[in-house]
Amino acid sequence: MENTENKSQNQTEYIRQLEEICLSQKKQIQVLDQKMNWLLEQIRLSKHKRFGTSSEKSEYDQLNLFNEAEKEADENVTEPELEEIKYKRKKRVGKKEEMLKDLPVETIEYFLSPEEQECPKCGEPMHIIGKDVRRELKIIPAQAVVVEHLRYVYGCRSCEKNSDSTPIVKAPVSEPVIKGSMASPSTVAYIMSQKYVNALPLYRQEQEFERLGIDISRQTMANWVIRCAMDWLFIVYCVMKEMLISRKLLCADETVIQVLKEPGKPPQSDSRMWLYRTGDDGGPPIVLYEYQPDRKAKRPKEFLEGFKGFLHADGYEGYHSLPEDIIICGCWSHARRKFKEVLKSLKPSEYLGSKALAGKTYCDQLFQIEKNLSECTPEERYEKRLELAKPILDVFYAWLKSVDVLPQSALGKAVNYTLGQWEYLDNYLLDGRCEISNNRAERSIKPFVIGRKNFLFADTVRGAKASAIIYSITETAKENGLNPMNYLSYLFEKMPNVDLKSNLDIFGLLLPWGKLPENCYVKKSD
Repeated sequence: MENTENKSQNQTEYIRQLEEICLSQKKQIQVLDQKMNWLLEQIRLSKHKRFGTSSEKSEYDQLNLFNEAEKEADENVTEPELEEIKYKRKKRVGKKEEMLKDLPVETIEYFLSPEEQECPKCGEPMHIIGKDVRRELKIIPAQAVVVEHLRYVYGCRSCEKNSDSTPIVKAPVSEPVIKGSMASPSTVAYIMSQKYVNALPLYRQEQEFERLGIDISRQTMANWVIRCAMDWLFIVYCVMKEMLISRKLLCADETVIQVLKEPGKPPQSDSRMWLYRTGDDGGPPIVLYEYQPDRKAKRPKEFLEGFKGFLHADGYEGYHSLPEDIIICGCWSHARRKFKEVLKSLKPSEYLGSKALAGKTYCDQLFQIEKNLSECTPEERYEKRLELAKPILDVFYAWLKSVDVLPQSALGKAVNYTLGQWEYLDNYLLDGRCEISNNRAERSIKPFVIGRKNFLFADTVRGAKASAIIYSITETAKENGLNPMNYLSYLFEKMPNVDLKSNLDIFGLLLPWGKLPENCYVKKSD
């Protein structure tokens, strides 16, 4: 009897141990499944980043086409009455003619020789009864011309004969942009425009000048660029910064720049190019770059000293330590991008019904509202946002809080990012002038990012600061409808020949939105 009880207890203990082993293995399998799914997410996301499109336009929106009938159906809407419509065709002006109408015309005429003007039928002379016109676009490559400034000196013949001293008077002459240099305003403007507008590095420009028979080294061009940026453009930069700080709505962003000869740092280390620009608040657009050796929070704090208003920015924590007078508006494009990355990591069969698609759909609804309100005044937009966007935001926030997901998964990162930024993402409702995203700043910093792919790095800190100034001038010029090269050339002609210290009104003739010559503006077709 005792042996039977011991055997039964042993069997029970053995079964309990087996159950514990099974439970432990089940938990281990769940953990391994989670790790495997996370790794598969990273593999799919890595493949999409390498081979997929980087467009913000989503292909997942096509999923809504399948329920379009159910979504758009409304039995209360009556059918429109049929009416006969007569169309009147109107001849449109061709795009080619519209583009060429303001360009100078060089005419080449083709006539018959006197012998060929005899009628082939009766032999009598023929006369012109019409003409055929073929228009072509002719490109004249860059040409180099030497400009001699001949300054005549005048003396008095009477004083030469009758006096011990003879007055000498020199004719007035314009001051050069760089004293003792052969660089002209147009030459410096051309080099700057090629590098900072067209992203053409100085070594390629050096090769282009060689093909024109001109020997200008990249070192010489670099000296010209830095000298003119620090001597002349920096003055305009400082005035624009004062005007930027006085505005009530700004955008900020930053990106990496490598400076080879930076004190106290190895050449491989990263520095930062910061961007600050105005928003859509009714004033002239201003775009300013600033070079700094790091990404510390004190950098935007120092630059924005005196600013009071709304600042659009991404999720970088450095912006969140700014003074209370600055209200940070988060970027919904960044939040939506997080959910879109989750979709990229899923299999196509997993899109429908996924939490990632649900999160992205909430963001899409907010952006659609903004698109519909694009023509509204700031006051109307403020009221409409409270009416249309606020309810969606409330539901979205409740949905985010209810999502149960692993923090390290792609979806977990998207949910946690959005929740962590919510107090800043929600701030665009406070003012109708605020925007739902920081795309305005991202578009403005893109020219620098494109140029960086070509010139890769800056050699010195002084060169990096000069680049920030030149990018500021050229990008602000583009935002105000100016031709950057012509505007730079105008500045380099005008500024050396005016008193900038005592005549502050002169800046009304220098700033990108001032009274500028007609050739500074980009000609646009009607």
